[in-house]
Amino acid sequence: MQEQATAASHRVLFLNTLAFTVCFAAWMLNGVLVTFLSTNQVFDWGPVEIGWLLGIPVLAGSLFRLPAGMLTDKFGGKPVFGALLLLCAIPMYLLSSANSFFQFALCSFGFGLVGVSFSIGIAFSSVWYPKKFQGTALGIFGAGNAGAALTTLVAPKLLNILTKNGAELEGWRMLPKYYAAMLFIMGLIMFMFSINKKPLSSSKSWGQMLKPLSNMRVWRMGLYYFLVFGCFVAFSQWLVPYFVSAYYLPLVTAGLLASCFSFPSGVIRAVGGWMSDHWGARKVMYWVLGISIVVSFMLIIPKMDIYSPGQGVIAQKPGIVTAVDATAIMVGDKTYPLIERHARLDNFDEKLLVFPTKEIWQEPAVEVGQKVQRKELLAKGVTRIFFQANVWIFAALVFILGAVWGIGKAAVYKHIADYFPEEVGVVGGMVGVLGGLGGFFCPIIFGYLLKWTGLWTSCWMLMFVLSVICFWWMHAVVSRMMKAKHPESAQLLEH
Repeated sequence: MQEQATAASHRVLFLNTLAFTVCFAAWMLNGVLVTFLSTNQVFDWGPVEIGWLLGIPVLAGSLFRLPAGMLTDKFGGKPVFGALLLLCAIPMYLLSSANSFFQFALCSFGFGLVGVSFSIGIAFSSVWYPKKFQGTALGIFGAGNAGAALTTLVAPKLLNILTKNGAELEGWRMLPKYYAAMLFIMGLIMFMFSINKKPLSSSKSWGQMLKPLSNMRVWRMGLYYFLVFGCFVAFSQWLVPYFVSAYYLPLVTAGLLASCFSFPSGVIRAVGGWMSDHWGARKVMYWVLGISIVVSFMLIIPKMDIYSPGQGVIAQKPGIVTAVDATAIMVGDKTYPLIERHARLDNFDEKLLVFPTKEIWQEPAVEVGQKVQRKELLAKGVTRIFFQANVWIFAALVFILGAVWGIGKAAVYKHIADYFPEEVGVVGGMVGVLGGLGGFFCPIIFGYLLKWTGLWTSCWMLMFVLSVICFWWMHAVVSRMMKAKHPESAQLLEH
């Protein structure tokens, strides 16, 4: 950490952000590519296999974040970042030759190592800025998450061009080559134009560098990051097949809507850094987790069309049925009016419906000439409850959630810079590991939840539970801290 931001600081931050954007775009490639290959039956992959292929790059980029952060603290970010970009270009290029699930998974693990760029960039950027600007600086760097939006926005269009709109499916093999070239060029740029700098903790032994990990605060921050970053990564990929399968949208449209989730989450991270510097990371996290609970709950309800028995029509006295139609039943000289079914029930999907819609009608249960007794059923009632789960409302809620999580990502790392200013590489790396594991495990869990429940919205149920747990743990810790520092104020709050 240095006392003043300089031109060199801004130069390094720009290069780090650009490199992270490139890495994140490559890290998220499988979300589009695997969906394209499975949809077009190039490979016969089911939901579980797709979940694994979406998660494997994230796993690779998560498991090695801690050692990558430690190497950055030890040797500086320039050599570590540059070497990572050049090395990951190799398996990305080899992905173009994959012909089986195993080969695809192996190459995905290799290029998935670009995910460790986050812990490298966080540690490398933080040493160039004073404490009062670190939230903003790290938020700007984190805006590289927008690379996910670039992939979901551009990659589907490139696939259409490369495959001539599906006429030559083998054209998909050029896409990994383009991404490999992008990684290689960015690696050269880092070596040529970046400036190396190491923190004061670079002289510590490996054991001393790991000491902060015994602090429970690190693991609590890791859980927050599991939600706001790991789940962001998971949905950056999962939303493409979600829109395709749940709403029957074309791949290009699905990619565009998925980018509406990932792009604001990345860009607004810079705003989240400023907010954390200005109002404090803790207050920002309260809002982030609270909104996450509300929006996740709203997304739980799936599209549904439910028919249930309703209020029927009962004979008030015995007699012979003399007339039956859709509007009334006549028994003897008494007429029983019926609620008629309307044609508008058949075109609910063509309208914009925000809330569940209910319709009731009655259907005759007797025939002309039939003898009925008192209290016998003449017409059965039917209640239809229809919830459209409109795709545009769904996309808007997802947009809000992505933006909120983007702010939360910046707030978590502002916490790290405040509590562990000289161990950002190690602590940020460990928190990044836990967050990245969310990006790995969640698509796999989503796949199993979908298989078990048959509901695409089962993933939002998981988000709701996880958001509640994070909010509860944070509030419990804050309440305990208040009691320790200001017991009288805490008692007044409780009463």
